[in-house]
Amino acid sequence: MADAAAAPQPQMKASLGLTGVTMNAMALIAPGAFLWITFAVQAGYVFPSGLSMWFGILVALVLAYATAVSYAELAKLYPGAGSSYLFAEQAFLGKTRASRFARIAKFIIGWSSHLYYWVYPAVMVAMMGVMLGYIWGTLAPTFMNAGTPGPVFMALVAIVFSFFVCWIAYRGVTSSTRVNVAINVIQIIALLFFAALAISFRLSHPEGSAGLTYDASGGVVATTLHYTLSDTLNVSHPSALSVIAPHRFDWMMLQATVAILLLVGFESVTALGEEAKDPKRDIPRGVLLSLTIQGLVCYMIEYFAANYFMSSGYSLGAAKSSAAPVGDMMVLVGNAMLGGRGRAFMLIEAFTVFLALIGTTLSCINTGARVTYAMGRDKEVPEHFGLLHGKNLTPHRAIWTLGIIAAVLGAYGALYYFAGGSAPDAPTIKGLPTNIWYAIGMSSHDALARLPNGLLLITLVSNFGTFVLYGLTNIVCIVAFKEHHMFNGFKHMVVPIFGAFANFACLAFYIIGPIEGLGSAKEPLMAVGLAAVWGVYGVIYFMRSSKKHGKDILMKPAAA
Repeated sequence: MADAAAAPQPQMKASLGLTGVTMNAMALIAPGAFLWITFAVQAGYVFPSGLSMWFGILVALVLAYATAVSYAELAKLYPGAGSSYLFAEQAFLGKTRASRFARIAKFIIGWSSHLYYWVYPAVMVAMMGVMLGYIWGTLAPTFMNAGTPGPVFMALVAIVFSFFVCWIAYRGVTSSTRVNVAINVIQIIALLFFAALAISFRLSHPEGSAGLTYDASGGVVATTLHYTLSDTLNVSHPSALSVIAPHRFDWMMLQATVAILLLVGFESVTALGEEAKDPKRDIPRGVLLSLTIQGLVCYMIEYFAANYFMSSGYSLGAAKSSAAPVGDMMVLVGNAMLGGRGRAFMLIEAFTVFLALIGTTLSCINTGARVTYAMGRDKEVPEHFGLLHGKNLTPHRAIWTLGIIAAVLGAYGALYYFAGGSAPDAPTIKGLPTNIWYAIGMSSHDALARLPNGLLLITLVSNFGTFVLYGLTNIVCIVAFKEHHMFNGFKHMVVPIFGAFANFACLAFYIIGPIEGLGSAKEPLMAVGLAAVWGVYGVIYFMRSSKKHGKDILMKPAAA
C-alpha cells in the first residue's frame, strides 16, 4: 500500500517541435473562422463604427504584438506548463524585494486568466451554432430561416460541439496537433481564394456598374452598385483608402475591444512548455510566428477584401442584420465570378470554417485546461484539477469541466443571439417558421430588444479577461527582467509598458463607451460586473484556501 501511495504521477510527454507549437497557436487565432463568425458582431457594434473595422484590428494587432514580445521573452526564461501563471511565480521569486508577493502574483494571473480561457470556448461553440443554423436554413428554408436561425437549434449545436471538442482534447495533444495542422492549411487556402475573388469583384465593378443584391425573400437579383459613406442604410467604403482609414477615434477603439477576440491565442503555446521538445527555442518563436502569419498576413488581407467588397448591393447595414454576412458575400461573389455557383462556393467555404472552429476551440480548451492543471498541481484551485489521465496524459478533469462551462455559456449566447441590438423587426419574426427551434429566444421585438445580446455579452466577458491577463503579463515581464543580466531597455521596459497601457486603455472603453452614449450600455457594463464578481470570489477563495492548506499569503523574502 505504501508503494502504491508513493507511485509517481504520470507526466506529460515532450513531443512537439516548432511546427507543432506554432500550429497549435495558429489554430486558436483561426482567421478563416473569425472572418465568418465575428463580422456580424463587428458590423453591428455601435453602428456604423464598423467602418473603422480594419483599423480597429490593426490597433488590436499592435497591442497583441507588444504583449507577444513579452510572452516570448518570458518563455525564454521560464519554459514549462502554466503560461502566465508560471511566469508570474518565477518572475517574483527571483527578485530580492518582490519575492514575498510571488504567490499573490501567480494566483491573480492564474485566476484572471480563467475569465478568458473558460469563457472563450463558449463564444466559439455559440458561433458554431449560429453558423450551422445559417447553413441549415440555406439548405432547408422551410424548416429554418437562414438569416434568423432557430435559437434552440443553435443552442443544441453549441452543447454537442462543446463536448465533441473536449473529447478530442481528452485524447491527447499529439492528436490535437495533427488536427490543427490540417485545419490551418485548408483554411488559409480557402481564405486567400475568397479574398482574391472579393477584391477582383470590386475592381471590376466600379461606381454605377451592374451587380447583385438580395431581395426581400432572400433571392439574388440584379442591381446598380453604389459606394458611399453618406447613405446610412447602405453605407459602404467608396475607396480602398476608406477601408484602411481610422475614420473616428472612438469607433477605432470600440472596434479594437471586439477585435482582440480575433487575435488571442498566440500565447497559448506557452502553456505547452512541458510538451515541447526544445521549449526555450521553439515556444518564443511559435508565439511570434503564429501572430505574424495569422494576424499580420491573413487578417489584414481578408478583412480588407470583405470590407472593400461591400456596396449598396450588400452594405454594412445588411451585414449587421445577417447571421452570416460573409456567407452572404460568398454567395454574391460566387454567382458573379464563378458562373452562378455562389451557393456551392459558400457551402465549401463554410466547411473550412467548420474545421477552423474545431481547431480554435480545441486549442483554447487545451491551453485553458493546462493552466487549470498547473494551478491544481500547486493546490491553488481544487487538487483534482492537478491530475493527469493515466493513459492519455491529459488534464482530463480540467478539460471536461471546461466543456461543461462552455456548453452552458455557449447555449446562452446562442439562445439570445437575436436579443439586444440584433432583435429582428416584427415582420421578420412573424415570417419565421413555427416549430420547436424558435420556441425559446424568439419572442417579440420589444421583449428581445430589452435583453442583452447573449453572444456579445460572453464575447465582452472573454475579452475583458484577455485584456486583464495581457496587461498583467506585460507587468510581469518588467519584473522578471528588472534585475536580470539579459535586461534590454526596449524589449523589457518600453514594449511591456506600452502593452500594459494599451490593454488597460481598451478596458477603459467598457466604461467610457456607455458614459459617452456609444451604443448599448447593457453588455459592456454587465461584462464589467461579471468580471468584478469573479474577482471578489477569487479573493474569498484565495483566503479560505490559504487557511485550509496552511499556506502563507506573503512568502519569505529572498536573500539579498
